[in-house]
Amino acid sequence: MLNILFVIIGIVLVLWGADRMTDGAVALAERMNIPQIVIGLTVVAMGTSMPEFFVSLVSAVRGTPDLAVGNVVGSNIMNTLLIVGVAALVAPLIISHETVKKDIPFAVGASLLLTLLSIDSDISRLDAALLTAGFLFFMYYTLRMAKRDLDSDTNLDESAPKEYSVLKSVCLVALGLACLVGGSNLFVEGATQIAAALGVSQAVIGLTVVAGGTSLPELATSVVAARKGRSAIAIGNVIGSNVFNILMILGITGLVCPMQMQGITAVDFAVLMVSILLMWLFSSTKLKVERWEGAWLVGIMVCYMAWLIWQATAVG
Repeated sequence: MLNILFVIIGIVLVLWGADRMTDGAVALAERMNIPQIVIGLTVVAMGTSMPEFFVSLVSAVRGTPDLAVGNVVGSNIMNTLLIVGVAALVAPLIISHETVKKDIPFAVGASLLLTLLSIDSDISRLDAALLTAGFLFFMYYTLRMAKRDLDSDTNLDESAPKEYSVLKSVCLVALGLACLVGGSNLFVEGATQIAAALGVSQAVIGLTVVAGGTSLPELATSVVAARKGRSAIAIGNVIGSNVFNILMILGITGLVCPMQMQGITAVDFAVLMVSILLMWLFSSTKLKVERWEGAWLVGIMVCYMAWLIWQATAVG
């Protein structure tokens, strides 16, 4: 009963925190005259990726690398299929040409790099160094583009009303992030204990329960942003989180503790690649992810989850 209570409280905290952080992030972007997509790719994405970071790092150090890698792979699959899908069902997502041309390819490249590095079922320190270098380049590129946009003054609109001050916006983002991290930790703790009691393997727990719990911040943030008509925050959060999860989280985790993978299969990596390529395709058509496309993404996620459950049942 206590674990079930943890799950319920965690969900409530995550949903409330997502609402606060979205308001704060949008207000911060308006105050600093920074495109919302940049805020989504950096501040929001890094914040919502913190649960994945802590879970993966602690899992690797404790000698459960399948849980660490499964958490990242599963989270990215959920980000792309479930989160983008549900957000598009709530409200069609408007995607800018720059995002399709420059931002989404980073997520595709990160997914491909992880897939190639995982062929030998090992994330060595050299592999981790490559991932970390990719993350540093991503941050440099994103911030450089933000500076270019600022210098061009194309986003400057002093006459536009500003809802919150910079200080209040930062406080809202910080409060939202605290609720997201705390709520997702409660959810993961309760759900993991429930799954373990049912005899589910570490790899499957990482790909499903833990990945779902640590993806709650991204899900709540993107859905709330989509409902409020902030497509740039919604899609930027997903793209940025996918890049952060692979390049930053597995990069830093692998540098601290090289990881051997046993339970993550070729099917999991195939779904990872197909999901991000499908999102890229949908985003490229009419620069919008329509509701029917969101339904397709959610449908594929349901099929993948059914396959994982069937595998776990067969092994059991």
